[in-house]
Amino acid sequence: MTALATDQFTFRPLDPGSDAGLVHGWVTHPKAAFWLMGDASPADVEREYRSIAAAEHHDAFIGLHRGVPAFLMERYDPAHVELKGLYEAEPGDVGMHFLVAPADTPVHGFTRAVITAVMTELFADPATRRVVVEPDVRNEAVHALNRAVGFETVREIQKPEKTACLSICTRAAFEGGRR
Repeated sequence: MTALATDQFTFRPLDPGSDAGLVHGWVTHPKAAFWLMGDASPADVEREYRSIAAAEHHDAFIGLHRGVPAFLMERYDPAHVELKGLYEAEPGDVGMHFLVAPADTPVHGFTRAVITAVMTELFADPATRRVVVEPDVRNEAVHALNRAVGFETVREIQKPEKTACLSICTRAAFEGGRR
């Protein structure tokens, strides 16, 4: 597992102009069906990430593994974006989405290492008390990953685009799972 140590992952802000082509290939891949951008054009992807870059409560990042783009991470304030009015937000809550790029040769444990790196990055901010996610209820693979890093399911919620599984991971649950 040393090849997948979380310190080999870094993050940089997504540049909508220069990264749209790269990200288009990721979000439209059949493996990314739950990302809900399967029919998006490159222009649609650039427009979506320009919108996020301009948003006050939403950020997008390219995740790098050993310096190579390997995944997408979005961070948002769930009191203002995605979950506004759908749950009782608390101070220190941070919303998160992540998507691992498709690979020609999948590496066992890579996606688990990515979500661990994402959670480490989010909890590196001392203001982050809980990470909140809202994956599609049918996305069993991500539910298993979420449980593995400390998320607990709160309840199902209805969003305009899907029925979602509202789940929360506290700092203590994440750190306790890493010992």
